[in-house]
Amino acid sequence: MIPQLRNRFEQVQIFNHLIRWTILSLPVSIIAGSLVALFLWLLDKATELRWQQGWLLYLLPLAGILIYFMYKYLGKNTEAGNNLIMDEIHEPGGGVPARMTPLVLAATIITHLFGGSAGREGTAVQMGGSMASLVAKWFKLNKQDVRILLMCGIAAGFGAVFGTPVTGAIFALEVLAVGRMKYDALLPCFIASVLADFTCTAYGIQHTGYHISFIKMINSDISFLHFNYMLLAKVILAAVCFGLASYLFSELSHCIKNYSNRFIPVKWMIPAIGGIIIIALTFALGTRDYLGLGVTHPQQNGVSILSCFNEGGAGYLSWWWKLLFTAITIGMGFKGGEVTPLFFIGAALGNTLAMLTGAPVDLMAGLGFIAVFAGATNTPIACTIMGVELFGGEYTLYYAVACFTAYYFSGHSGIYLSQRLDITKTGDKQQHQTIRDIRNTRNHQ
Repeated sequence: MIPQLRNRFEQVQIFNHLIRWTILSLPVSIIAGSLVALFLWLLDKATELRWQQGWLLYLLPLAGILIYFMYKYLGKNTEAGNNLIMDEIHEPGGGVPARMTPLVLAATIITHLFGGSAGREGTAVQMGGSMASLVAKWFKLNKQDVRILLMCGIAAGFGAVFGTPVTGAIFALEVLAVGRMKYDALLPCFIASVLADFTCTAYGIQHTGYHISFIKMINSDISFLHFNYMLLAKVILAAVCFGLASYLFSELSHCIKNYSNRFIPVKWMIPAIGGIIIIALTFALGTRDYLGLGVTHPQQNGVSILSCFNEGGAGYLSWWWKLLFTAITIGMGFKGGEVTPLFFIGAALGNTLAMLTGAPVDLMAGLGFIAVFAGATNTPIACTIMGVELFGGEYTLYYAVACFTAYYFSGHSGIYLSQRLDITKTGDKQQHQTIRDIRNTRNHQ
């Protein structure tokens, strides 16, 4: 009887845990979901205005200067962005200031309004994290609970901004450390991500729909295989390229930031020069395809994420130009996220590789979409789940192969410098090194 009573008591404890974290995550989810809805609405309006008023691009250097002084006089330590939230989760300290939310929201809208090439995940995650920190102060939580609630904020922001609640929960667990996931925050993160996504969509926000129609080559010519081995070989080859593209983006972004800070002594000139470079590149290429978010395009023949799912929807170097535009934008002080540009880079590279290898264009674009993201953030499991949530479950094997392979070939790099490396990709254990530590060691060798 005693074991049975103990088991029954254990279930009561689990039920109480569920109720407690539902209550704690509810305000975080509602606030984060509402803020993401506002952000996405403002982002659409800013993008439409930029399309209509092309001259706004010429003010990008001034916009960069404005962002610099906003953070200089109002931001304090919020400049660290996503890395600040990760640092607080690893080692709770002063908390994440609530002022991060209005600052990153305003700065990201300014970046997109004037043509900077940036994303939106960073903004959503930072808003979710800062609001979670605020809620933790309201409830006077201990350090362990603050850590979990901050992870809930990451999950809520990510799940709501992309409409992928399961991915949001897994991402919040996986992104903190390479080679290790702690499941103590699994249920709270899932609750927060789902509720935030519900809240965001309740405001009428519609997420972009993606579709892979390819089906005819899924069946193998070999009876006992449930996949096409020739297609799988092409996917593996493409995934290596996706991983290398992830590495290139991460390293180029960090290098641009480091060298611009080293060689430009007047700091407010860094974003101003970055804006000038973006304008010059736009004129040199004769196209505005690589400005802004890049999900859609006002012109039918323009390159966008959606166009990359069609034959001829991207040039052979479209992925490189978006990579360069985004690395300059983010590396020289503008705000936003990197994930949506990574989607663009991956989809465009997938389109190019499909045209070169004869693989299905829409499938390869979809694989690049998630795999480049997986390599740059070191989150292959979350990105595999994202493929299922965005494109459907028919191609899960290909998603996993692409994401896992890209993850390995991106090396020990990443866009989040505070991400810890607990176990290397070759299986060696590390003593809480971060991506930042690895880059510093590599640069001094």
